[in-house]
Amino acid sequence: MPRCKRKNRKSCRSDRLAPRLHSPRAKPRGVGANVSRIPLEAVFRNRSIRTEICVRSPDRTARHVAIIMDGNGRWAKRKHLPRAMGHRKGVEAVRELVRSLKDTSIECLTLYAFSSENWKRPEDEVDDLMNLMRKFIKSDLPEFIANDIKLHILGNWQGLAPDIVEMLEDALQKTSKGSRTLAVALNYGSQAEITQAARKAAEAGEVTEEAIERHLYSAPLPPLDLLIRTSGEVRLSNFLLWQAAYAEMLFIDVLWPDFTPDHLKRALADFAERERRFGGR
Repeated sequence: MPRCKRKNRKSCRSDRLAPRLHSPRAKPRGVGANVSRIPLEAVFRNRSIRTEICVRSPDRTARHVAIIMDGNGRWAKRKHLPRAMGHRKGVEAVRELVRSLKDTSIECLTLYAFSSENWKRPEDEVDDLMNLMRKFIKSDLPEFIANDIKLHILGNWQGLAPDIVEMLEDALQKTSKGSRTLAVALNYGSQAEITQAARKAAEAGEVTEEAIERHLYSAPLPPLDLLIRTSGEVRLSNFLLWQAAYAEMLFIDVLWPDFTPDHLKRALADFAERERRFGGR
């Protein structure tokens, strides 16, 4: 590799690439945006080849983590199972993850459960997802209460079936005193959320960033620190577009039903090594 001819060698990109990155003494830094999309082993086991900027947050902990839970259908297909089995296995992954929160720094975990676009799926699949939601709320609400979990809903959840709305209202009331938040996006679309918030801000007076934020579904939640998407897909799918403006992002090649608390802990460790500049230097 040609040597850099600039006087300020630290600013020369070509002089900082692979040879030094693979040296044990080299500080592991990457190039590009604060986004990772490489196999999970490369992210967590060999930090020297990461593609995102390796940075550190001020307190090195993530208070608010959001996850796009993707890959249920592909998981079922790979195992030659009905698609519904993938969704059921995905619910089990949610359950284990929520149970593990007490061992992390996370104050709020936000999960993308059902988007406003998911109504376009086949009717039998939507019915299965709604039934899974009913079963999950009924079976896990006592555990939420026992573990001091507070439920928060993002989206137009009042537009769901009346019995589900009633169950959610009951769950919200019974978990209102919890110290750790599980936020679930139901019948949610970020573009619609921003539009609605801007409209309400305009009705109240001057439209500012602060005014819009006050009317977002996420207004009571901490700022988003880390957004994870499973399955290897690299897109936000109309999820938390406003909130993710300065969030760190991690895209991993693990299907949601295979995502475990250990994956989350390693993601938090990866986050702790990122330097969040928020547009500064």
